[in-house]
Amino acid sequence: MASPGTVTLEFVSHASAQDLSESDQALLTAAHEAALRAYAPYSNFLVGAALRMRDGRVVTGSNQENASFPAGTCAERTALHAAMAFDPHGIAETMAIVVPSATGDRPVTPCGICRQALLEQEVRQKRQPLRLLMAVPNGPVYEVRSASLLLPLSFDASYLNG
Repeated sequence: MASPGTVTLEFVSHASAQDLSESDQALLTAAHEAALRAYAPYSNFLVGAALRMRDGRVVTGSNQENASFPAGTCAERTALHAAMAFDPHGIAETMAIVVPSATGDRPVTPCGICRQALLEQEVRQKRQPLRLLMAVPNGPVYEVRSASLLLPLSFDASYLNG
């Protein structure tokens, strides 16, 4: 007999970036600036990410497209992989994601592949949460206290060690 299940997502919606701390506002600004460096000639969908590490260092990334679409890389993974290549044992505390060209007032959330990569980062840093700030310019900011919340019923290494 089947039994129903429920998945919920907890997040905070801020009216604007001005509701955040100065350091979070600066991280959103860095993500916006990174988006302006994106290479997106096919989609014109510019995405920027800025990752604040525990030591205070900020690493940015932008989406990098390719005519062979699967070969491109999203901003979130660009920033995350750059940070981990520099410091494999670093702790990523907060990532800001900004899409300057987003229409409407709903922040853009990471794609599925990026959600998996962000979840793996939390595993890599022994389940210390990676907080996410997702924003549109002059609009609301969604705050999620842990990247793992964006990927309920997730796939992880426990399936590989069977």
